[in-house]
Amino acid sequence: MKFNHYLASDFEQFEKQFRTNFINSLTGFKSANLVGTIGSDGQTNLAIFSQVFHLGANPALIGLIVRPDTAPRHTLENIMINRYFTLNHIGIDFYKQAHQTSARYQVSEFEACNLTPEFSNRHIAPYVKESHLKIGLELAERHHLEINGTILLIGKVVEVFIPEDVIGADGYIDIEKAGSVTCSSLDSYHTTCRLSRLSYAKPDKELIEIQV
Repeated sequence: MKFNHYLASDFEQFEKQFRTNFINSLTGFKSANLVGTIGSDGQTNLAIFSQVFHLGANPALIGLIVRPDTAPRHTLENIMINRYFTLNHIGIDFYKQAHQTSARYQVSEFEACNLTPEFSNRHIAPYVKESHLKIGLELAERHHLEINGTILLIGKVVEVFIPEDVIGADGYIDIEKAGSVTCSSLDSYHTTCRLSRLSYAKPDKELIEIQV
């Protein structure tokens, strides 16, 4: 296999869009979520995010990276006003509509992209009815990252909606069975195929495959 070798100084010579796609692809597959919020005027907002990650299980915390607020960021503005937001896994049936939410609409992306808002009595932020795995979060912390101006939002999980048949006896959530898709770079969407689940790694024990 032939490898290309790049140094950090080479990135500066890349054409802008090439560099963006190249760097965004480096980390591999990422989670694909729609973030639901609502403004002070009652208008719902929906935006696709791939910078979502697990921070801890007890308490249950999830991190979300938002780009610099040098331009209007409705998601960030709404979270700071109402303190609540939702994460909605993107499914095979509506990934194109989910991608379209990245366009800059002046109306609700729910309406513009033909997705359905859904509400619980726990908080004000909207869920995506079409999603099979939905998470409600309350803003716990906000951190400005000096290195590139992005903003880290830490959300505390307050509720989860999930099909009963995708939860294993040991708590494992089969997101493949739930129909969740993943993404790479800024515009590539993928279904998944699990190789296996493996036992907890210990120096003196052989790995075994866990039956799902």
